[in-house]
Amino acid sequence: MGFVDRVLEQNEDQENPTWQDGMRKLQGWVSWLVIGIIIIIYFLTGIYSIGPSEVGLLKRFGRYVETVDPGLHYHLPGPIESVVTVNTLGIRKEEIGFRTISSAPNPRYQEIETEALMLTGDGNIIHMEIVVQYRIKDPEQFAFNLIDPRVMTKQAAEAILREQVATRTVDEALTSERDQIGIDTLLALQALLDSYGTGIVINNVQLQDAKPPRSVVAAFDDVNSARQDKDKLINQGEEYRLDILPRARGNAQEILNQAAAYTQERIKRAEGEISRFLEVLKKYELGEEVTRTRMYVETMEKILPGMEKIILPQQDNDILKLLDLNRFPEGGE
Repeated sequence: MGFVDRVLEQNEDQENPTWQDGMRKLQGWVSWLVIGIIIIIYFLTGIYSIGPSEVGLLKRFGRYVETVDPGLHYHLPGPIESVVTVNTLGIRKEEIGFRTISSAPNPRYQEIETEALMLTGDGNIIHMEIVVQYRIKDPEQFAFNLIDPRVMTKQAAEAILREQVATRTVDEALTSERDQIGIDTLLALQALLDSYGTGIVINNVQLQDAKPPRSVVAAFDDVNSARQDKDKLINQGEEYRLDILPRARGNAQEILNQAAAYTQERIKRAEGEISRFLEVLKKYELGEEVTRTRMYVETMEKILPGMEKIILPQQDNDILKLLDLNRFPEGGE
């Protein structure tokens, strides 16, 4: 059969009505099959899963409907329904005053001077860096009330930190009030974020570094060195005080004890002399003339020691009556 005959036969077959109907039916089934596959794929797009640390916020026509727990779920395909997933257990952080370029084991950081330089209450400038760690406590507020949560948290933290630094002197910010600044910043930042309805809870505000600006580091070092010398001298003075005061108190107490002993000694001696005088007085009353003569002789012995003395009696007889007073206190006569 020639080429022309085969072409004529094909033209005759194509003009057959049965074959044409079959082709049309086949094309219709294929079209419906394609449409069905597309519809199935469309509805399968509503299958989604929520991770263990996440929750899903289901929206219907853009309006929040409910919160979905972790697991495999289904929602009507968009634009009817959609889901926003929020990680509620993960800890997020914002760095103020610096940026982490590379983490451990070889960490590298870059200082951001425009964020780190802050004005203190006494008109000085210091360089301060902090890290704010936070998590999500209200997924609905976090997802729908904030456009950019990271920018919001960072700007709020920087504003609160500047406010806290401005209420302290440079010395307080660098030394005694350093830890308190972090605590006060955390409390004030949490109150501010709650007032904005951010759904964020602050876990920690960690003060990374607080130092004077580079241009005045040398001057601050000199001041700190002078303060250390001052504290050293104060400590030495306190040490000397603690050493000398107990010793002085001990000496003072010893002197007081000696004075008290001397007082008692003088009192006892005086009481003894009084007793002796009273005994002499009793004997004197028994023999006044004799006692006067004895006292006179003893006095002359004291006034004129080592000289030969002659005593002439004033009476007509030549007998000198003397009374030995030293014997009376001992019980003699």
